[in-house]
Amino acid sequence: MISEETLLEGLVLIHPKIFYDDRGFFLESFHKARFLELGVNVDFVQDNHSFSCKGTLRGMHFQSSPGQAKLVSVTQGKIFDVVVDIRKESPTYMQWQSFILDDVDKAQLFIPNGFAHGFCVLSENAHVQYKVSQFYNPDTEKGFHYKDDQIGIQWPELDEITLSNRDINAPSFREVL
Repeated sequence: MISEETLLEGLVLIHPKIFYDDRGFFLESFHKARFLELGVNVDFVQDNHSFSCKGTLRGMHFQSSPGQAKLVSVTQGKIFDVVVDIRKESPTYMQWQSFILDDVDKAQLFIPNGFAHGFCVLSENAHVQYKVSQFYNPDTEKGFHYKDDQIGIQWPELDEITLSNRDINAPSFREVL
């Protein structure tokens, strides 16, 4: 596994070593010792799997306390993945970075506590899987509107966007934080 530098401190883009042969491929999607070498020292407690159709946008979501680190990967399809630094003490507070995650290069994105996360599906559909460091808690679930002017995320242009009612009616960044 190798890591790629990101603009926001703490984020780690991980490229697994993929072994191809005439049967298909094999890769290690998680190896604690190798992740430690890349600076990812988290005990994951839950695995999640979402399936979404083209144009689905999920975000911007986070858990407020104690927070939730994530390891995101796409096992089928292609997504535009976005993170926003919401750590008030961080020099990159309110800055965002995007990544294309897909089933071709199989990169994974480690997102530490203190980031909001969202994605939109670019392929016909996508299976997104992610490990999390804390169990889901509806009492600490938070989010802000994906088109918040204060953050200014540049989402790809899609013919149609599908949102949940929660994301349509999400408050502004300022209202949440």
